[in-house]
Amino acid sequence: MTLSHDVAGDGPVVVLLHSGVCDRRMWDAQWQTLIDAGYRLVRCDLRGFGGTPAPDRPHSDAEDVLELLNGLGIAQAVLVGSSYGGEVALEIAARWPDRVSAMVLLCSALPGHEPSLELGVLGEREEALLEAGDIAGATELMVDTWLGPDADDTAREAVRQMQRHAFEVQLAAAEEFEPLEAHIDLTAIVARCLAVSGRHDVADFRQIAARLPDLLANAHHVELPWAGHLPSLERPSDVADLLIEFLRQAVPVD
Repeated sequence: MTLSHDVAGDGPVVVLLHSGVCDRRMWDAQWQTLIDAGYRLVRCDLRGFGGTPAPDRPHSDAEDVLELLNGLGIAQAVLVGSSYGGEVALEIAARWPDRVSAMVLLCSALPGHEPSLELGVLGEREEALLEAGDIAGATELMVDTWLGPDADDTAREAVRQMQRHAFEVQLAAAEEFEPLEAHIDLTAIVARCLAVSGRHDVADFRQIAARLPDLLANAHHVELPWAGHLPSLERPSDVADLLIEFLRQAVPVD
């Protein structure tokens, strides 16, 4: 399957991977700014999100992304992943280290992470609402949970639209297929990594970001005191500045 995607710009390649409550539109506010800074951008919708159909068989999101990059003739890229997109980035960097020049992980998930009680209860509430046919209620639960205090009405509406669309696409599928679980070796990752957490995020993701410097050979952690789980939507220009600062050090534009 070819993932629905956008490609634009010239220069070192940066791949933007969305969170599990959004789709590739979550990067709208950073898109042109990063292009203007001299980078070639790729953003895609994983299966069941945005413009990509729900999966009809067992699949690997990491392999889907790699297939997309192969089709575009991209040998190496910086991966920028938000939440679940960060988990996908980590899998790619562990399985194919030579394909990843650097990573920025925004409030990233982690392969094999055991969810806390808080996260487990949230999942149960979401599932109960969806089983009851209350898509609107499940959507609002996600909006209220994942956006921090600095998110404005525009950010809330963006997440609302992306999450509701994902629910509708996934619930309409004939059968549900979760991504295949890959057992990866994080010590295989050699790419430079910036792990970002938000002080107002769920504890699981704050703890993951803080652990990554101990798990990866070349990782640095920074916490954003104003952020929830989706900083690129909460303070778009601040995150664009953060990304450009990191990219200029990791993959300078000629």
